[in-house]
Amino acid sequence: KEPGATTVRPLFKTLFLALGLAALPFALFAPAIGYNYIDLDDPQYVFANPRVLSGLSPDNIRWAFAHVHESWWLPVLWISYMADVRWFGTEPWGFHLVNILLHTANALLLFLVLRKSTGQVWAGVFAAALFAIHPLRVESVAWITERKDMLSGLFWMLALAVHLRRAEKPSAPNGVLLFFLMLLGLLSKAS
Repeated sequence: KEPGATTVRPLFKTLFLALGLAALPFALFAPAIGYNYIDLDDPQYVFANPRVLSGLSPDNIRWAFAHVHESWWLPVLWISYMADVRWFGTEPWGFHLVNILLHTANALLLFLVLRKSTGQVWAGVFAAALFAIHPLRVESVAWITERKDMLSGLFWMLALAVHLRRAEKPSAPNGVLLFFLMLLGLLSKAS
């Protein structure tokens, strides 16, 4: 055996499984990239919101933190939409693509958190794959307005990962990071 071979093989296995897991939700939800706006909340949240349509700017970021819009104070959500406009323009495909990428990231983070917390690779893959393709996720991925679910989920999964690290090696910086991630989640969706 080569030195270090025992640590390289599990790393490649985890990487291979993560790539396969990432392909699953992306392939499943890729048709959403061609979807249009949904006429329920998408106009009020995005396409009739002049702040969002003018893109990411210091003035718009201040607006996101200083104003309640559509009865919600969700600054991270508004800023994410503004970033989409800056990167992709105002066509719906960019918003849908980002939703799919966020959902894919959440599935990967769930796998990594479960693998780390349980030590069970295949159980983690199964649970994360089930999460990735579950019909309850369709609304959150395909409806632009529901990005708040994926953003709050992203910060929650990251907070779980930091919590696991903090449980192994308690430190003040990890506690601050955990607080910050939970705060970002609450600034994405009030739940």
